[in-house]
Amino acid sequence: MFEITPSIHINENELGFTFIRADGPGGQNVNKVATAAQLRFDVANSPSLPDEVKARLIKLAGKRVTHGGVLIIEARRYRAQEQNKEDALERFRKLVRISLEKPKPRKKTRPTKASQEERIRQKKHKGKIKRTRGLQSFDGEW
Repeated sequence: MFEITPSIHINENELGFTFIRADGPGGQNVNKVATAAQLRFDVANSPSLPDEVKARLIKLAGKRVTHGGVLIIEARRYRAQEQNKEDALERFRKLVRISLEKPKPRKKTRPTKASQEERIRQKKHKGKIKRTRGLQSFDGEW
């Protein structure tokens, strides 16, 4: 069991790992060894998470979730496979913890009367400045 919080655990059978070759610098090690870890978690069909948490997790993960509802996290920060696996698990744990928090409901507010009047006053002042920028008429002689 993989612990997210003391109350939420995810069965390790739900987490799938594949190891791929990392890109970037690293010489022969990059070309020969598959050190980058790819964690896969089927969010849509997971029995471990409540439905509202699943919905928030899918929204929060964005393009890391496939159309089928599978979350993919790639970790390629380290040169060692085991470190990348731990990094992927830790990033997954943080993502799920964030999705466990319910968002605070937005409270509608209205601007104060004084702030509305100040906004109108500033708009009139700006308009006056812009009106005086044009060609000025000249009635006198040179």
